[in-house]
Amino acid sequence: MSHIIASAAIRGAHSIVTRAEKALKEAIEKYDLDKQVEFPNTAYFLPVVFAMTGVEIRTLADAVPVLDKAKSLLPPVPDDKLWLPYLGHALDAGMATLFADEIIEVIKYLEDPVPYYIAEECPDEGPDFWLGAANDLIFRKRGLEFVDGTAPGFAACVGACPTNEIAVNIARELQSKNLYVFMTASTDGKSMAEQLREEGVQLGWETRLVPFGKDITATVFPLGFAARVAMSFGGVQPGDFRRNLLYNLKRTYAFVLAFGEVDDEKYAQAAGAINFGFPTIADTDIPEILPTGICMYEHVVAMPKQVSEDRIYEEIVSKAIEVRGLKVEVKEVPIPVPYGPAFEGERVRRDDMHVEFGGQHGIGFEHLAMRELADVQDDHIEVIGPDVDDVEEGGQLPLGIIVEVAGREMQPDFEPVMERMIHTYINGASGIFHHGQRDINWVRISKDAKESGFTIRHFGDILHARLHQEYGAIVDKVQVKIYTEEEKVLELLEVARQAYHDRDTRIAGMTDESVDTLYSCILCQSFAAQHVCVITPERSGLCGGYTWLDAKANYQMIPTGPNQPIDKGAILDEKMGQWQGVNEYLFAASRGALASFSAYSMIHDPMTSCGCFECISAVLPMTNGIMIVNREYLGMTPCGMKFSTLAGSVGGGMQSPGFIGHSRQYIASPKFIRGDGGVTRIVWMTKELKDSIGYQLAELAAQEGVENFLDMIADETVAITEDEVLEFMTQVGHPALTMDPMF
Repeated sequence: MSHIIASAAIRGAHSIVTRAEKALKEAIEKYDLDKQVEFPNTAYFLPVVFAMTGVEIRTLADAVPVLDKAKSLLPPVPDDKLWLPYLGHALDAGMATLFADEIIEVIKYLEDPVPYYIAEECPDEGPDFWLGAANDLIFRKRGLEFVDGTAPGFAACVGACPTNEIAVNIARELQSKNLYVFMTASTDGKSMAEQLREEGVQLGWETRLVPFGKDITATVFPLGFAARVAMSFGGVQPGDFRRNLLYNLKRTYAFVLAFGEVDDEKYAQAAGAINFGFPTIADTDIPEILPTGICMYEHVVAMPKQVSEDRIYEEIVSKAIEVRGLKVEVKEVPIPVPYGPAFEGERVRRDDMHVEFGGQHGIGFEHLAMRELADVQDDHIEVIGPDVDDVEEGGQLPLGIIVEVAGREMQPDFEPVMERMIHTYINGASGIFHHGQRDINWVRISKDAKESGFTIRHFGDILHARLHQEYGAIVDKVQVKIYTEEEKVLELLEVARQAYHDRDTRIAGMTDESVDTLYSCILCQSFAAQHVCVITPERSGLCGGYTWLDAKANYQMIPTGPNQPIDKGAILDEKMGQWQGVNEYLFAASRGALASFSAYSMIHDPMTSCGCFECISAVLPMTNGIMIVNREYLGMTPCGMKFSTLAGSVGGGMQSPGFIGHSRQYIASPKFIRGDGGVTRIVWMTKELKDSIGYQLAELAAQEGVENFLDMIADETVAITEDEVLEFMTQVGHPALTMDPMF
């Protein structure tokens, strides 16, 4: 706790309590001790006093002991140089301030005329538009919204913004988050409410822009509103200050936005708000209270210490939401075409498309990365390069999608899990086709979607909305940058590939034998209804996007999601990789279509393939071995089919003995088709694959006693037909020639 803040809060509390003492004395002299006082048409008396102490203030006489209580809470005014070792002094001063605030404000209702407009809405004209305490009719209607989630909380805006334009922008942003905006106090004689009114913005409860009062003591009205919600809807008993704090901390996502100079009395109000678990975020360079304790995270945050000066008012709402721990809810995906799970299996044929990205004939990638909170601006979506209107019908563009997420609960292990969801999220849009992942993605926008107004930016709108919807407990901010300039896409592609590599190496050293639990993935059942991917430490998902660790992380985040734990159960065939628990899960998850599965064989009950695989392996019967082709290879293969034709035969969720789809990473696994002889069965693979993972294959073969194995594998530079592969194998003495028959 900064001793500077504590000193200021204590000084401010003394000032407010002195004002209350003077106001109460004058009121008693003018009326008498039995004079009734109330916030008109409200229950709960003076709600903060009632919530914290259980005392019912009905008359001026009832206020006397409460004022005495406030005075007893006041710590001595400290020397600025005196170190105050804990938060308690400031909290006591803050509570004393709130008690004094309510006494001052309730006495104002004895004035003639009353300074507050006692109605639900502000008057259309006239200088007096401050609403004061909400009556019970308003409270019942509005307070319920804080319980049912219609309004997650409120921003107590204290003071005035530097300009009217900034005030309007902040108000609109807060409204867009479904937050109420409670406005009090002033800066240099001007309040935020007055700024909005000057710009013709409608104020009042209906618009959630509520001007409570211009005096600093009116800051107690938002806190009184929160106390009433806790007592009325939360079952908090009057006098139970601890439960009041816990309820508001966990249920009412409120915070204070302090605009302009923060003087001693404003510090005192901030200290009072901390007693409710509400932090203060200021636009000036005030001392901060960063350690957690009473509030969910930090207690007092100064924006100039968090971001550059030109970004303060662009970021202040986002920062406040982050500090308060409020999760942004995006209920709808804001795009001009229908959206939902029904469209996930929709295909966009070439004749129906306006533009395509990536795939076999283009360049594309998608990468999701964790960033620091200060480095991400929520809902910032940027397209760098040509858009759909800049491309002729049937054209093609490169595509680089970079999603940057930030959150206090975010972990690097969650990156690939969320990244893999890009496929599902984009596919939910009608007229949009997405296939693959990482750097083999393939996307099409249909003519109909283009005519409906769909643009590349809408990919960002989809990802922002869906990540908040699905991972709101982890993600606080999402920004998306989409590149369609080839030079930039190629540059960032290398960055993404390094990230993919780093993720893949995390699981090195784990074995299938070292775990009792495997994980499923059924993300692609929208394309292949009976397909079930089973992920083990030594066999990643066939798309290459999920490792065992990734699937485990996704299950931790979304226990009901596509990745479910599978108890391996009894070993049925160690060599082939069959377990009783896996087969039982497979039968249920495939709706009875599949009864058994071998993790390490492409001959005996191989795993099904959906269509998102990075590579395909196929038996070459004459060679007693297999060939491997990756998606990027466009040429003919020794089995007499190109990748696209093979994919049509292998995919769809069917078990196809002699063929499997798989990831690149699996090729370098010690478990790669172990039941069929392992890596030494590889007789042909594309040169690109040999160059990228060849050294790993050589190491595995050496462990089997085969030296210079990479030189024994044919590629497209020496063989295209199966006969040519066999001839090459004979020349180099490939070990598959002397192995047991595969079938």
